[in-house]
Amino acid sequence: MPRSLSGRSFLKLLDFTTEEIQYLLELAKDFKRLKRTNTPHKYLTGKNIVLLFEKTSTRTRCSFEVAGNDLGMGVTYLDPGSSQMGKKESLEDTAKVLGRMFDGIEYRGFDQQVVEDLSKYAGIPVWNGLTTEFHPTQMLADVLTIEENFGYYKGLKMVFMGDARNNVANSLMVVSAKLGINFVACGPKENMPDEKLVATCREIAKENGCTITLTDDVKEGTKNADVIYTDIWVSMGEPDEIWAERIKLLSPYQVNDAVMANANENAIFLHCLPSFHDLETTIGKEIYDKFGLPEMEVTDKVFRGPQSKVFDEAENRMHTIKAVMFATLK
Repeated sequence: MPRSLSGRSFLKLLDFTTEEIQYLLELAKDFKRLKRTNTPHKYLTGKNIVLLFEKTSTRTRCSFEVAGNDLGMGVTYLDPGSSQMGKKESLEDTAKVLGRMFDGIEYRGFDQQVVEDLSKYAGIPVWNGLTTEFHPTQMLADVLTIEENFGYYKGLKMVFMGDARNNVANSLMVVSAKLGINFVACGPKENMPDEKLVATCREIAKENGCTITLTDDVKEGTKNADVIYTDIWVSMGEPDEIWAERIKLLSPYQVNDAVMANANENAIFLHCLPSFHDLETTIGKEIYDKFGLPEMEVTDKVFRGPQSKVFDEAENRMHTIKAVMFATLK
């Protein structure tokens, strides 16, 4: 049993031990059972949290709002236009004000330093809903989904396909090293994770009996994989002009039938969502009109197929976020 997480912020998984991450996963399983059986669990009645969004989101916002309400808390949402942070008021001043009014702060935005500084000045737990560098709450949902499908996660092989320098790939590499999962970043050589982070993760991985591998070879990278994971090719906040460049660079790393066939027979497909797997989105239609590409990072057949666990994964955001908030606020 790890030491209490009460009062701590949840900024990146590098800050947490293997045992602490495992504790949060076990807690999430308990909350999922309570939710599924309609068992009330308003354990944090009387507390209030604020969701500070500089980047909009469906899953992150809904997960924090429903989880907060289930726990009995008051939830305030501040969209990108509703806060003066960094405009008419400094980050430090904003953090100190919010820290006087709320019991916890969720931040979803850009620079990792922003969420680190919020935690430094607020005096209350701060949770990272996503930054350019890391996406730690997503990782808990991913590992919970993997465990639900295999019964375990240690020793499995997880492959991230595509832009392996982004926040999701960074965080997958960290959580894999912490939990003994063999991680493979499979993408263009120029899109690999930061060398310092790779070195750090390899040292952690040694302690937990797993490996960190970087490759641009799709066949070798995905061979005998247990989990195939991908993300959109252009992240939120990046300019639309780079679509042509990214499509050319990342198209060889699309998750399709050939990739899944090269993985283990019982392999699963994960995606943090949203996904451009059909023409049912505005961006999807625009890309098709410009480039003739009906599917991008994953084919519709794989996305909707039996190996895809993306909606279980999306639901698990709520249960794991609930675990993080409870553990740090109780």
